[in-house]
Amino acid sequence: MFTLTLITALGSGLIAGMFYAFSSFIMKALGNLPPAQGVAAMQRINIDVINPWFMAVFMGTAGTSIGLTILTLLDWDSPDSSGALWRLAGAVLYLVGTFGVTIAFNVPLNNRLAKADPNTDEAADLWAHYLKAWTAWNTARTAAALAASASLILAMCA
Repeated sequence: MFTLTLITALGSGLIAGMFYAFSSFIMKALGNLPPAQGVAAMQRINIDVINPWFMAVFMGTAGTSIGLTILTLLDWDSPDSSGALWRLAGAVLYLVGTFGVTIAFNVPLNNRLAKADPNTDEAADLWAHYLKAWTAWNTARTAAALAASASLILAMCA
């Protein structure tokens, strides 16, 4: 249980840091570019992020969160279940607040942006909306991943 909690805490922390970078300065930098360049850059980022390194951490942490949830619930009444509430909170925070928000909000925004021709007025209008909406949801998933990591660290200390 300790090892699975540690791996999930580390994965959550890595994802929180990456998402934090986007909310704190990357999206601002992209927003300061002319819209066609910002759209084209974000389209490229959304293609390149689908790689084994990122997906292993992002999806792997979702997988370990599922495993941790199941094992924590099965072990709930065990005399050695200290930290169970923190483990469950951390796993659920990652699954719902990070992975779930990504699937429900960020991915649809990315898919819509992927279809845009960066050199059109429609893309410029879409970009203005995208910057605000995507960054807001990204900030939410950043907070969830960070809270998940903190909860899992607390579970290991309990």
